[in-house]
Amino acid sequence: MRMEPGWADNPRSRLESRSLLVRRFPLRTLLLMFVALIAFGRLWCVTHQEEAPSPRPGRMAQAGNAPAGAPDPSSAPECRTLERALESALRTPQDTRVLDEARQQLDACRQPPVRACALGVALDARSPLSEGEATPLRGLLASLCEHCPPAANSCARAVGQALLNAAVGPNADVASAKWNLEHAGPGLGGACASLVQLGLAPAAQSDLTVRPPVLALAGELAPHCSQAGFLDDALLRAAAVNLVAPTPALVALAAVPIPPETSAMKPDRIEGTEPSFQAFDRDEDTGVPVGKALKTKRWEADGALRASYAPTLKQLVSVRIRATGPGTVRAIVRTQQGVGLKDPEKDFAFVNPTVCRFTGTGQWEQCPLQVPLRDVDAVSVFPERADTELKELEVHGAR
Repeated sequence: MRMEPGWADNPRSRLESRSLLVRRFPLRTLLLMFVALIAFGRLWCVTHQEEAPSPRPGRMAQAGNAPAGAPDPSSAPECRTLERALESALRTPQDTRVLDEARQQLDACRQPPVRACALGVALDARSPLSEGEATPLRGLLASLCEHCPPAANSCARAVGQALLNAAVGPNADVASAKWNLEHAGPGLGGACASLVQLGLAPAAQSDLTVRPPVLALAGELAPHCSQAGFLDDALLRAAAVNLVAPTPALVALAAVPIPPETSAMKPDRIEGTEPSFQAFDRDEDTGVPVGKALKTKRWEADGALRASYAPTLKQLVSVRIRATGPGTVRAIVRTQQGVGLKDPEKDFAFVNPTVCRFTGTGQWEQCPLQVPLRDVDAVSVFPERADTELKELEVHGAR
């Protein structure tokens, strides 16, 4: 493409180019493309670790896989010929003698070498789950995944790949993803981390559109990860109550009785459109013109008005609101570092599920949550029209 001289120095040309980019790719689409690119990069790094040579004993000790000076488990005599035994089983899956030898070596090898673990992909391809779980090669794959370390575990990687496929494909292969998760063995933590990053965290954010296949897969995989202790309860609940991406399976998983001692929680700090305090002064005749708020760089976290709690609320069970003009209320739920959005000024990570949609008739509107939220740092109000005015807001929960 030939450019006219001086194009790079022409502000008008640069502005028109940016405008064209925004028209062709809306901000939400660009954000989803960026998230998918990061996820793909992480998955690529994990899948290509199998090509690296096995780590030396000293390096394994530093990683916490073995005591200092301990021998590499994958170099044990019973592990050295495992790769050849598995390759023989792949070549002649009908030979029971070859299959039995591969099974014996696999059972004796406490931690298979990386190159042997890499054969999990071939075992899965030669014995797809659609042919049943009782096939000999599928049995070898199950045992292999249950012994292979996290970085070389093909079943754990398959869970992340299933989530990525669900994000772009028409359907999710739920049965295969569940099988791989249940047999991930030492890789279960990594598989559940993929579920958090690619499934639960996006499902708990109001500004992301999560495709139904991803939500369906997250609902099916979450119980196993939760039972194993790999899911943050606050994030699970945030994904369950988010009105933008309803997931009944997550609601059922997170459901607990609502404690009876909840009450209206007065915020410790109110920020945003002035006079912001009038949204909590118990005077229904006063109000805050939130619809006229200017969008700042903190809009995703603060909206037009933010009511913060210090310490965070241990329970958030419902929202009661009176307004003229429509809008939504989001909860700001703290998460583990690296999960969800980042608030650099307040130095914590969070997700922002939508917990209430109000029509703004001027009357009180009730928004009970399907499950109580936890670790709620704040609630934020987002108007949908310029004439939206917040008369009064009540947040019910417990500290």
